Amino acid sequence: MVYASGNPLQSHLISPLYPLLIVISVFCAVLPMVCLLGLVWWLDRYDREPVWLIGLTFAWGALGATLLSLVGNTTALFGLTSILGQASASTLTPVIVAPLVEEPTKALVLLLLLMSRHFDNTTDGFVYGAAAGLGFGMTENLLYFWQVASLTNWDPSQGLRAWAGTVALRTCYSAMLHASATAVVGASLGLVRFRSWPQRVVVVPLGFALAVGMHGLWNGLITADQANFGGDSTLTSLDLVIFPVEVLAIFAAFQLALWVEHRDIHRELLGEAQTGAIPEEHVVHLAHYLRRSRRDWAPPGVPRATYIRTATRLAFRLRQRRLRPDDSFYQEEVERLRREVRGLLNAPAQR
Repeated sequence: MVYASGNPLQSHLISPLYPLLIVISVFCAVLPMVCLLGLVWWLDRYDREPVWLIGLTFAWGALGATLLSLVGNTTALFGLTSILGQASASTLTPVIVAPLVEEPTKALVLLLLLMSRHFDNTTDGFVYGAAAGLGFGMTENLLYFWQVASLTNWDPSQGLRAWAGTVALRTCYSAMLHASATAVVGASLGLVRFRSWPQRVVVVPLGFALAVGMHGLWNGLITADQANFGGDSTLTSLDLVIFPVEVLAIFAAFQLALWVEHRDIHRELLGEAQTGAIPEEHVVHLAHYLRRSRRDWAPPGVPRATYIRTATRLAFRLRQRRLRPDDSFYQEEVERLRREVRGLLNAPAQR
């Protein structure tokens, strides 16, 4: 985010459109990001994260990360201007400085979440990362929408067109870029959540590098066009083609992470079924998000939603216990969840 308040074209008159666009901008900035946040949360089919924690992550992106990035970008811009001059600083800041400042500030909350027991795997990383990025994109969009809305004070017709174009471009692209880039960082953290330090040292920097590269490429092509290096918006048009491909690749990786969750749930619960802890015929339903929703497989009197949630959590803890055999927390969690599953299955017989 490289935001400059005010506009040199702004006149001393206030257009009637301006206060209206200020209000509409709030809805245009907030509503799409909140809807996308709900969609990302819903797509996490097997073990959805607590709504309150998703909300806090989104709030960090919207407030904390935005403020830190604004300070960092502005400080770097002033420093580069004093060293290289205004023209070079204005080019380098969005292309190099902004990605290097904004990606770490958005990801700070992910490092805190790693210390919680809710951050389990790659899928969780995608979800929490996207939440932080969407929050950041919401606030950044709002600032830009307000800035462009001020053009209506100079030329209402031209200003309105510029505002509408900014809303469309930033909602569909720039904000999605922030969500996608931070989701990549989150996924890299989730992938090595229970892995060895050598794996973390390799994977996490690669995740950051990929996020910074995506961000820098998007800003770089637009900046090059603005500097007239790309002719008639050629590089910006290329940007609009490249980014959806990147989003599709990230979505495919997210689906792969969900498939890994399905595989882990099936494998771990099959082991539990072989010990008699749960009926073996339940495993195929518990491990498949579509079959879970059917009502004809759970025994009468067993609270199906609670049973699914508890069994899924048991599967995750079983896997984590294998990866962290020296951590007593996971052993205690496995035993606790086994008791809960037995209690749920035995409850109808005890009535």
